[in-house]
Amino acid sequence: MKEYKPQAKWKNKLHEVIYEADTPSGKFFDIVLFILIIISVILVMLESIDDFDVRYHRILLALEWVVTIFFTLEYIARLVSIKKPLKYVFSFYGIIDFLSTIPLYLSYLLAGSQVLLAVRAFRLLRIFRILKLVKFMGEASQLQSALKASRTKIAVFIYVVLILSVILGTIMYIVEGDESGFTSIPKSIYWTIVTLTTVGYGDIAPQSNLGQFLATVIMILGYGIIAVPTGIVTAEFAKSKNGKDGDNGEFMVHINTQACPSCSVEGHRDDATHCYNCGHPL
Repeated sequence: MKEYKPQAKWKNKLHEVIYEADTPSGKFFDIVLFILIIISVILVMLESIDDFDVRYHRILLALEWVVTIFFTLEYIARLVSIKKPLKYVFSFYGIIDFLSTIPLYLSYLLAGSQVLLAVRAFRLLRIFRILKLVKFMGEASQLQSALKASRTKIAVFIYVVLILSVILGTIMYIVEGDESGFTSIPKSIYWTIVTLTTVGYGDIAPQSNLGQFLATVIMILGYGIIAVPTGIVTAEFAKSKNGKDGDNGEFMVHINTQACPSCSVEGHRDDATHCYNCGHPL
């Protein structure tokens, strides 16, 4: 059995605050972090407005530095509080955190690097850490299972819709022709897909009575088509609500926000005592 040296108490406390949202301190940290992320995204938006940026450039820059310094300290704290920092560095959130922290520093070295500030919008995904209560995690797991169990049926459905779009698009090309904007079969298929999805850009429109009748049929068909994948996922979701994981019959398990102090992997079961990834005690 592999033995692990206990971390310093301050590291354990720091890890609990930064990586877990089940404790009051961890939840408070995540909420503060989320507010700062929203502020940083708003700052990026305001800086893109030329008139506003010219008038309040110094204020925006000062606020940008405050947010950047906080993100820098947070990034360093995340590295310090785990035994294997490279696991975090190359993780999804680690890459996002790094890319959203360095733009302001790079702006003094490389022109145009401020565009990376838009990456901070991805940090809004951390809202899921705040909502990682048992209830929300259970619902998310059920939805994931429903989508996974429905993927084959939805794939077949999409295939049928594509075939239908090709057939109806070809018919519209024959009926309408170049005069109405249906200059080719691919363009007619594009119009059919746009009409089936009830988007209706209006850049192409049938002019003949027969074409308008077919368009009406396609539009009504579109409403029916939208309901099909929704019904498939809803049926699978209902199965998950009954405690089963889709069609495979496996029972759902609840997971929490606890992150491994060694490899920072999340998604542990409530009754887990060791990390499923590296075996480190939780």
